[in-house]
Amino acid sequence: MATLPLSGIRILDLSRVLAGPLAAMTLGDLGADVIKVERPDGGDETRGWGPPFDARGESAYYLSVNRNKLSVALDLDSAEDRSVLLDLIADADVVLDNFRPGTLERRGVVPLTFLQAQPNLIWCTVTGFGQASSRLGYDFVVQAESGWMAITGEPDGAPMKIGVALADVTAGKDAAIAILAGLAGRSHRRGAHERRIFISLAASAVAALVNVAQNTLVSGHDASRWGNAHPNLVPYELFEASDRPLVIAAGSDAQWRSCALALGLGDLAADPSLATNAGRLANRARVVDAIRKRIGERPAAEWLVVLAAAGVPAGIVRSVREALTDVEASPLTGVAPGAPGTIRHPPPMLDEHGPLVRASGWRAFHPNAREMTGSDALHR
Repeated sequence: MATLPLSGIRILDLSRVLAGPLAAMTLGDLGADVIKVERPDGGDETRGWGPPFDARGESAYYLSVNRNKLSVALDLDSAEDRSVLLDLIADADVVLDNFRPGTLERRGVVPLTFLQAQPNLIWCTVTGFGQASSRLGYDFVVQAESGWMAITGEPDGAPMKIGVALADVTAGKDAAIAILAGLAGRSHRRGAHERRIFISLAASAVAALVNVAQNTLVSGHDASRWGNAHPNLVPYELFEASDRPLVIAAGSDAQWRSCALALGLGDLAADPSLATNAGRLANRARVVDAIRKRIGERPAAEWLVVLAAAGVPAGIVRSVREALTDVEASPLTGVAPGAPGTIRHPPPMLDEHGPLVRASGWRAFHPNAREMTGSDALHR
């Protein structure tokens, strides 16, 4: 088996819920050794965020972002458990947390002290609204305040959240990227403050507005809700075929012409006022109405064949169950990583590896950990 990119890198995951655990899991998929530290009284709160629960009693939510980790339960108010934590930090390459400001410091765990003592350590904290804010960072609130809900939903409908906790997901990806950059830059002998990383859900969400934000910055006008249409491209939206909905995404003038001809709308294809995207934007209603009427005449599958032959991006609206048929996925370990990684450990039960980690620390990942500690926790 090929060596994974992060083999031998040690990630101490003190985070919970979604953004932090997702970042740690991503690094674990890439080969890092990840120890998840949880509270003894229930652990990560997402363990109870169900149903659905699997046969072991673990929630699907928890399972989705916690594979490739070992779990140890530590009470940070206990001197004995805090000593275990300090030992783990001392030998870690990366510490990841999402505690509110002062929570760790009040217990004598001061990130900057460790960063100064360990020149290769990286410490990343995921927050809701920035390092100076003690506001709880929940995805729904961030979606509301970041502008996402204002641009999601039908034009004449209410603001709408996105169906996935995407502010958490985006922040988790940003955290993983920042940590990878920190690991890549360790040879530059960066100072303690430079290795102290803060990622906020709010900042990640606003940055993820990308072209929508730029539209507002350039035009000076606020963004609007477009439903399933696009503010800058026509045709680029959902249409109802005779049996089910499909989407057409013409991203260039050439694709537009191919689309119009494939749909039998030669008069539109030949109209010079519609030859450019700017012209189609000015005549959005005319173009969209014509396509809507034509698409409604035949089943979606037939249109997909026609549009694919013409080189026009299009697809049916599939359910989650349908989408999962195209990927490697498991009820226990979730959707397989797309990056060059592997699934080595299923999501752990609370404190499943506690005795092993307490006895051997990071050596728990050593092939001989079982013999060293008498535990068979890694050999289920």
